[in-house]
Amino acid sequence: MNLSGKAFDFVEIYSPPSKPRKRGIVEIRGPYYTSVSLGYLKDLLDDWSEYIDGYKFAGGSMRLLTRQRVKEILELCHAHSVYVSTGGFIERVIVQGGEAVDRYLKECKELGFDVVEVSNGLAPITLKDKFEIVRRVKSLGMEPKPEVSMMIGAGAGTHIANYENKMKMRSYDDFEREIRAHLDAGAHVIMVESEGLTEDLPPEKWRKDVIEKLVDEFGYEVFMFEASDPSVFKWYLTEFGRDVNVFVDHSQIVEFIAWKTGLWGDSRIWEGKEIGLHAEER
Repeated sequence: MNLSGKAFDFVEIYSPPSKPRKRGIVEIRGPYYTSVSLGYLKDLLDDWSEYIDGYKFAGGSMRLLTRQRVKEILELCHAHSVYVSTGGFIERVIVQGGEAVDRYLKECKELGFDVVEVSNGLAPITLKDKFEIVRRVKSLGMEPKPEVSMMIGAGAGTHIANYENKMKMRSYDDFEREIRAHLDAGAHVIMVESEGLTEDLPPEKWRKDVIEKLVDEFGYEVFMFEASDPSVFKWYLTEFGRDVNVFVDHSQIVEFIAWKTGLWGDSRIWEGKEIGLHAEER
């Protein structure tokens, strides 16, 4: 028995292409809802990094750690060919003004971050300023990832019961204009916030129409869809296929991989198959 090969490799599944990948990007959430310690992350990446492209510090959680520990986490990720992204922390930094934003971006570069997320879910950052931040991130040699949301004031783990009737929603045209402007400013990937589209909503109220229209207009390659609920990422995989880019929680990565590779869960695995011990003889 070859112990270096995959277990039970006679069972046919879809194996994703090797990294770095241009599509089918999978980004996982780091510390936020759970701590995701360095030791846990090492174990996670030792076993599953083949299927993980990116790792994100959510909610500015890196501010709570020493620079040394942040650097160790980044180096661990890079050793597993996993890029590292900030979350939408810039909307917290900008409270202290433009100089703080410049210091933040400089430290991101010095620590080794690959991607800087640019969001304005809670802070009233003007679109003009967001576009300027995107340009500054690119000028420092990092990849900007603007976050866009259909819901005004969404983000930071906002969970409001019945929010579709309480929060202000943007028009699709306004949503689309921002996306186009970010692409014109030099962004290559746009993070699509789940609030207002799928998060905390029953499936019958998901704004599938908005998501499908975005894909029709721009293609799915330019988007990373927040899909941190299993029912949501299963819909994205079913609707758009394995090449869709998604952001999921680290705790769900194995279930996500199982669906993406056709290992388990998806009833289509059995469609059209003649099932039985002697089916191949018939």
